[in-house]
Amino acid sequence: MQHELQGVQAFVKVAEIGCFTRASQFLHISQPALTRRIKKLEESLGALLFERSTRNIKLTSVGREFLPKAKNLIDLYEISILSIKEMATHQSGVIALSCLPTAASYFLPAVIGDYNNHYPNIRIRILEHSASDCLEAVLNGDAEFGINMINITHPNIDFTPLVNEPFVLACRRDHELAQKPLVQWEDLNRLKLIGVRRSSGNRALIDQALESAGVRPNWFYEVRHLSTSLGMVEAGLGVAVVPSLAMPTDEDHVLVSRPLVEPVVRRTLGLVQRRESALSPAAEKFKEMLLQLWSQDAASPWINKFTSQSGSSCPQDAR
Repeated sequence: MQHELQGVQAFVKVAEIGCFTRASQFLHISQPALTRRIKKLEESLGALLFERSTRNIKLTSVGREFLPKAKNLIDLYEISILSIKEMATHQSGVIALSCLPTAASYFLPAVIGDYNNHYPNIRIRILEHSASDCLEAVLNGDAEFGINMINITHPNIDFTPLVNEPFVLACRRDHELAQKPLVQWEDLNRLKLIGVRRSSGNRALIDQALESAGVRPNWFYEVRHLSTSLGMVEAGLGVAVVPSLAMPTDEDHVLVSRPLVEPVVRRTLGLVQRRESALSPAAEKFKEMLLQLWSQDAASPWINKFTSQSGSSCPQDAR
């Protein structure tokens, strides 16, 4: 098989260059060796591929018909070899990545499942961190890359924006605000509002945007995790402001979300990676698959269904 493949490679190169001498130089073999490969291939096929003269060569009718098939065969061989080498490179190892809890819950499972199907022996460590801790984990090398918010920055970090999502109101289905298609921030003034702690990246982003708009929300409860705020909403203790991705993806029988406007407050999530730092081959492949899934907007389960409504309702949204 190897000898036949060498003959096909020799045939394609001679056909492309039109000269045995230059083709042998390109393939780093002697001209007699090249001639033997072509002859052996012609014997295997049972037909002449070249018409030879003292001054030039040209393809026979069989050679012209065989040339595109030979090129496809070489291309398939090279692609297959690269694929096998890639698989060998990724046969074992560990990928460590840091991300926000919402990213871990809603973005990663589909990618991890696909990745494990291709590379079953690669282990994945997911470090669920706050925005600041996520950045620190990438900077100090605990994680090869991360999924974080754009407003948490560092000069040694490259950020690739991926998803821009709004903050929404989370309330029970039997709450009065659940009947409204859009909810204004001022509608929350008389309610017990549940928010994350002041030191979190989400809270800093919200407070900054609302201060610019002259809105002062009544934060009655403060919690550490978004999941805690949703649990309190479900228990009827108040309403919460959360990123749209934090809401349950399936139709929840208790909780519902509504767009918050005037102003619309958004956050941008993306990949964070140390500047001028190469990822391991396994991590690079995982990142590639993650980017591919994220880019398929029409099929993405986290595309915000309120984007067109909220985006057109309020020009003051915080980007």
